[in-house]
Amino acid sequence: MADLRALLIRHRAIEFGEFTLASGAKSSYYIDVKSAVTHPDLLSAVAVLVTQRYPFEVIAGVAVGGVPLAVAVSLESKKPFAIIRSSEKGHGKKDPVIGTVRGKDVLLIEDVTTSGGSALRGIDVLRAAGARADRVVTVVDREQGAEKMLGDHGVSLIPLVRVSDLIKGQGISGDHIQPEGQ
Repeated sequence: MADLRALLIRHRAIEFGEFTLASGAKSSYYIDVKSAVTHPDLLSAVAVLVTQRYPFEVIAGVAVGGVPLAVAVSLESKKPFAIIRSSEKGHGKKDPVIGTVRGKDVLLIEDVTTSGGSALRGIDVLRAAGARADRVVTVVDREQGAEKMLGDHGVSLIPLVRVSDLIKGQGISGDHIQPEGQ
């Protein structure tokens, strides 16, 4: 299997330039795993790594970025997946989780972690639905506080790749992120 870092770079999961992140922070690089995993070789590589390395009964992903990852891991592992809705619905079934998680050991998968807020929300939703959930696998961790924040809530963050690994040899360091207005 090809090296995950090389696949992420080949499929442009990291782009360099001037970007404003969702938080308002400025960054000299952007991590776009959602687009990169539209390539089957990368999606498959993630699924194989997660299936081989981490035990679980159900794999769950937060909509939108975590869903294709959860489906791929489910297909590779032959275990069920669950989807955590990104927001509440006002119609039909209003369950925040699609799939059966009650009483199950659930592994949450994320495309990118930055502060860890989305991952913690996903863990909270899973726990409220009766799942045993205390681990998050992320394809890329931006190394901007998610590991500590999740750890403070009893959740382990497991990065497949850290952003510092992606930017090695790219002529840039991971500290080129500044809050808005600086």
